[in-house]
Amino acid sequence: MDDRPRSRRRETGAASARSLLLTVLGEFVLPRHAAAWTAALVTALAELGVEEKAARQALSRTAAEGLLTSEREGRRVRWHLTPAGTRLLEEGTERIYGFGRRVEEWDGRWLILTVSVPETQRQLRHRLRTRLTWAGLGSPLPGLWVSPYADKEKEVAVVIEELGVESFSFTGPFGIVGDQQKVVADAWALDAVEERYAAFLRAFRSEKAATTTAAFRDQVRLVQEWRRFPFLDPALPAPLLPATWPGPAAAALFHARHDHWHAAAQEHWDELAGNAELRS
Repeated sequence: MDDRPRSRRRETGAASARSLLLTVLGEFVLPRHAAAWTAALVTALAELGVEEKAARQALSRTAAEGLLTSEREGRRVRWHLTPAGTRLLEEGTERIYGFGRRVEEWDGRWLILTVSVPETQRQLRHRLRTRLTWAGLGSPLPGLWVSPYADKEKEVAVVIEELGVESFSFTGPFGIVGDQQKVVADAWALDAVEERYAAFLRAFRSEKAATTTAAFRDQVRLVQEWRRFPFLDPALPAPLLPATWPGPAAAALFHARHDHWHAAAQEHWDELAGNAELRS
């Protein structure tokens, strides 16, 4: 997965069907600690614009990854989250709903990480970039990663140990050489993230769901969009961001819309699940 924002095709293919499936599982199946019939999941994905074939492929792929397990009853199948699937979705839920709510005083200390991976080891380089980007680090220069949160050092140390790469780190305040804002500009594509926030605000600021079906669709779409921001936005301290940074406004809108649509969206899922149960 590329760590820079990019344009995305409409969510009708197999890869995006899986992403939508994970959102549905996290929003509606995980909280109930119960299985879900194939019919309910396929119908839910159909309402989100996913064809039946792609929906079934997404279920098979997710099961093959060890996140779901199937239980057959006659000709029908219902799906249970595995411990690995439950853990993944719980961690994702914590990250998604906690993102944008952390307000801390910055102590001015940076984490600086140097890491060496030969260019021939492309898969390892990709895994390292993905893990460090997910941890909120940016790379202003080849082989150099930084974060304005020095307390991330232990988290980063786990990544380095698990991947087995050569590295060493420093923590401390920015020195007298160089420009802090230039490091930020070189390490993170904040302009692209800002544009993505602006698009999010435009898309959901005036959205209104008149029915439970619409609330279900809008809630999944809302979470689907928001879940990308913890990966795209390094959540930098306020002193390193423009005064007009739209992140806080987007976070406030996400939680307001989610709270507003929650009951109706859950009611619609219960209806889908109930209809699937009646077909047994």
